[in-house]
Amino acid sequence: MRVLGISAYYHDSAAVLVEDGRVVAAAQEERFTRVRHDAGFPRKALACVIEQAGVALAAVDWVVFYDKPFLHFERLLETYLACAPRGFTSFRHAMPVWVKEKVFLKRMLLEELHAIDAAFDRQKLLFGEHHLSHAASAFYPSPFDEAVVLTLDGVGEWATGSLAVGRGADLQILREMHFPHSLGLLYSAFTYYTGFKVNSGEYKVMGLAPYGEPRFAAKIREHLLDLKEDGTFRLNLDYFDYCTGMRMTNERFHALFGRQPRDPSERLEQVHMDLAASVQQVTEEIMLRLARSALRETGMKHLCLAGGVALNCVANGRIARETPARSVWVQPAAGDAGGALGAALAVSHLALAVPRHRGGGADGMQGSYLGPEYPQAEIETVLAAAGAQFTTHDEDEMIHRTAQALAAGKAVGWFQGRMEFGPRALGARSILGDARSPEMQKLLNLKVKFRESFRPFAPAVLREDVAQWFDFDGDSPYMLHVAGVRAERRRAMTAEQEALFGIDKLNVPRSEIPAVTHVDYSARIQTVHDDTNPRFHKLLAEFKRLTGVGVLVNTSFNVRGEPIVCTPLDAFRCFLGTDLDLLAAGCCVADKAAQTVKGERYETAFALD
Repeated sequence: MRVLGISAYYHDSAAVLVEDGRVVAAAQEERFTRVRHDAGFPRKALACVIEQAGVALAAVDWVVFYDKPFLHFERLLETYLACAPRGFTSFRHAMPVWVKEKVFLKRMLLEELHAIDAAFDRQKLLFGEHHLSHAASAFYPSPFDEAVVLTLDGVGEWATGSLAVGRGADLQILREMHFPHSLGLLYSAFTYYTGFKVNSGEYKVMGLAPYGEPRFAAKIREHLLDLKEDGTFRLNLDYFDYCTGMRMTNERFHALFGRQPRDPSERLEQVHMDLAASVQQVTEEIMLRLARSALRETGMKHLCLAGGVALNCVANGRIARETPARSVWVQPAAGDAGGALGAALAVSHLALAVPRHRGGGADGMQGSYLGPEYPQAEIETVLAAAGAQFTTHDEDEMIHRTAQALAAGKAVGWFQGRMEFGPRALGARSILGDARSPEMQKLLNLKVKFRESFRPFAPAVLREDVAQWFDFDGDSPYMLHVAGVRAERRRAMTAEQEALFGIDKLNVPRSEIPAVTHVDYSARIQTVHDDTNPRFHKLLAEFKRLTGVGVLVNTSFNVRGEPIVCTPLDAFRCFLGTDLDLLAAGCCVADKAAQTVKGERYETAFALD
């Protein structure tokens, strides 16, 4: 039984194919169109996943869209009516789009599907519910027979969060939180206020938070929300403009915090770091309360998380450490892209009664390596046609040369195997560096990624070595848990260093692996497993053999504003247009110094995120 899941028309559109309850292929449209967070119909992603499965669209039994557009339209219309006449400008801009596109979304979807296969049966098209799709994406691929499931995001239809219970192939939503009261929108309001892009820059706020003090947290609790002991809350809408306005916050919000929103071109000041620290602290408190009450109410031992808020890995780390949950599993594609996955799984298990399949305690995401893979011969052909100068080796020699370059302090583009599904590069489309280098974070941010200097990088660490370096001894294959660097690996800061202005602390080495140690001695951990990514595991093992350290910097293979690379040509272009020193694509190795063609500089090639 084949079910194709689709998410589209909001942000992060994607297509996922599930066969008999197993995830076969998944991809996001942005990787093919090169448009960050592409919201269009996922034509190329859909073509990719059915090609990977070796089937035609006609061979798919059901196609399911991840939410119900009419419920979404109902929420929008009722909100405007409740607030009228305030918000007329926003209403005037939104309604033509909704009437033309969103209300007739079923017709649009059928037109797209018929363009791919004129014989597509319109009766095969189904619609799921947004938060059920999120919940299904979290529970069904998890390693648990039963679990409590929390979903949290900005808004989907009416719901902004849900509590569900999964047992076997059954999944039931017990209750929901509804718009306009939303943890995701609260965080996005501060994203906007501190000068970052909503639905894109929230992770920057999380990365900025450790540089500040949460001195506004009490003000947030007092004025912006009414928080209950169980984690449920109501927002004070007098301070927000997202219901009917053209921005997230209003003048009352700005007066409360004593300034206008930061323009993205303005310098970050300590107050912005303090605002980030404050909303992060409040978000963690809400998520902890929700998790504790969910576990207590249901009596479950395992917890699953999804929705865009579940990408807050700092909060996830606290939930794992500070709640009674025996284990916590987070969907790696927790945002809207993962909704396509959840919609397909919900139809498979709930509507079609397909049994769940779990293998030996492992999850069902296959390391999230679910995208396209390019054969060695194709990589060589593409690189040669692009004018690349490269050498080809067997796998062991390619790994040895790459590890040597990393040990020498070089920045490496690593293009291997099936592309990751979700927002994180996990060792298939990655930029790698030496975690021991005190200069690597600054180098990668400013000369390779062309992004803000404060942005932290994740350590990729051999699973068998994780407890030697971090206050953590578990699995974190998707970079969705944060833990501290072990005390004996840290370097204490002097009083003079402690007194530095927030971001200036970035250049102070704080551990034996400074390139992946954040200013608060934390790290967003990726454990690398031999069974899901043997080639990346071999590279880490070889780097450890050369240096004694089984840890590398791992960041996504792209520049600021660009989607993660998808094809060998994408990888070569990014390699040429940045200060990367080496490209390892399949078993091909290209040294920057040997290149005779010039690439487009990437500083201005993509819109800033």
